[in-house]
Amino acid sequence: MTGYRPLVFAHRGGADALPEHTLGAYFRALEEGVDGLECDVRLTRDGHLVCFHDRRLSRTSNGKGLVSRRTLAQLDEFNYGSWHPGYPADEELPDLSRLLTLERLLAAVRECGRPVRLLIETKHPSRYGAEVERRLVKMLRRFGLAEPKPDDAVQVTVMSFAALALRRIRAQAPGVPTVYLLELLPPMVGKGRLPFGSRIAGPGVDLVRSRPALLSAMREAGHRTYVWTVNEPDDLELVLGHQVDGVITDRPRFVLDRLATM
Repeated sequence: MTGYRPLVFAHRGGADALPEHTLGAYFRALEEGVDGLECDVRLTRDGHLVCFHDRRLSRTSNGKGLVSRRTLAQLDEFNYGSWHPGYPADEELPDLSRLLTLERLLAAVRECGRPVRLLIETKHPSRYGAEVERRLVKMLRRFGLAEPKPDDAVQVTVMSFAALALRRIRAQAPGVPTVYLLELLPPMVGKGRLPFGSRIAGPGVDLVRSRPALLSAMREAGHRTYVWTVNEPDDLELVLGHQVDGVITDRPRFVLDRLATM
C-alpha cells in the first residue's frame, strides 16, 4: 500500500468524543487533522437547513417531537450537548450546546484557514421532499460552492440514500459531486452501476463485509468509494485492505493515528 492514504471524514463531527453535529465537535475534528467533515441536513418548518440526523429531537437534545414541525427559533431553545458523556459545562464550550445550522457550518469551514471537504447528506423521506435539495443548492450558490473549482478551499459533496435526491442535485448543480449511500444492495449496484450522476459509492462497512466483491466492482467501473461508519480496528483494516478512497468515522483521531503508521 505504498503511497496509499484515504481521505478521513469526521462523521457528524466525530461523534464519539463530543456531541454530534455541534460546532465544537467539528472544530475539534479540524484541529485533529481530518481531510473533511460529514453532516446530515433537515429542513425546519420555516425553511432553514439544520445539521441533525434523526427525525425526532429526543436522542440528541432535551427537546421532543419532529425537527420538521418546529421553527428554527423553537429549535434554538433546546440543549444539543448535555446528553453526551464528553460534554463539559456550557461556559467552557458553548458551541457544544447550540443547534448548528448548515449556514453556520459553511461559514466556519470557509473561515478555518485550510482546505476542507464537506460531505452533506440530505435526509429522506422528508415531508418537504424536493425542497430539501432546492434549499441546499440555493445555499451552496450563496457561498459560491455550487460550481466547484479545483482550487476552492471548501469542496462540497452531496450524499443520500435516495437516488432521486441525487438526481435533483445533478439537475440543479451538475458540478457538485454526489455519493450514493448504501446500506443494502439494490439490483445491479453489485455489478458496479450507480444511479445517474453518481460517481462515488457510499456503502456501510457491514455491507462491505457481507459483500466482499462490491468494492472491486465499483473500482473496476471507475467509481470512488467512501465507506461509513468505520470505528473499530477490524473494520478499519478491512477498508484499508480494499484501498477505499474515503473513511467516514466517529473516531477520526483513531483513524489518523493508524494512517500515520502506514
